[in-house]
Amino acid sequence: MLSPTNNLISLENIWMTYDSKIILRDICLSVNKGDFIAITGPNGGGKTTLLRILLKLIKPTKGTVTYRIKPEASRLPIGYLPQKNSIDSHFPVTVEEVISAGLLNLNDISPREKSRRIDDTIAMMGLRDHARQPIGQLSGGQLQRALLGRAVISQPEILVLDEPLSYIDKRFEHHLYDIIGTIARDATIVLVSHEMSTISGMATRHLIIDHNLHECTSPHHSVHYDCDEP
Repeated sequence: MLSPTNNLISLENIWMTYDSKIILRDICLSVNKGDFIAITGPNGGGKTTLLRILLKLIKPTKGTVTYRIKPEASRLPIGYLPQKNSIDSHFPVTVEEVISAGLLNLNDISPREKSRRIDDTIAMMGLRDHARQPIGQLSGGQLQRALLGRAVISQPEILVLDEPLSYIDKRFEHHLYDIIGTIARDATIVLVSHEMSTISGMATRHLIIDHNLHECTSPHHSVHYDCDEP
């Protein structure tokens, strides 16, 4: 059993309603150090809403979200990849500026280290030829990679990914699995995706969100929204 010091985020009795419609119903969830949590469920089931509550981007109608922050830290280091459709692609910024924005809250690394991380992350995302290009000129997959670079460049303790495979072409998809697998060695990952075939094998916990939360213990859980419980 995990000790309390391994708990990073706790969601307790979370409810969310919009116009009297229940989006999330009495959700309890602990995110622990070293978890790789894969979340799936039907459209409209509340997956993205749950992530936004977990990130404290929105407040639940009822319930509490608690971060376990180390005494020496001022914040919980979280990287976040939102869904691409939440980004204004007409905003006049370049790929390099988008990725470097992930370092804005890091004041304890040198300019040289920041420059190295920016260059390395741009290369890792396969965007060297697009570094100075405005994001409005990118394809959907290229923009998704730039946003992922922004999420991972700070080397966060927790990485939250909302549909990371959206718009990604098959050629880069396998590289993306390698990136996520490498990050998972040192970070805690919470990932929402409809494409669970490969991610299912990488994850250590599988959640189904359909207004309620169900944690699936079957190792065979893949794309559908029922667990193959033994």
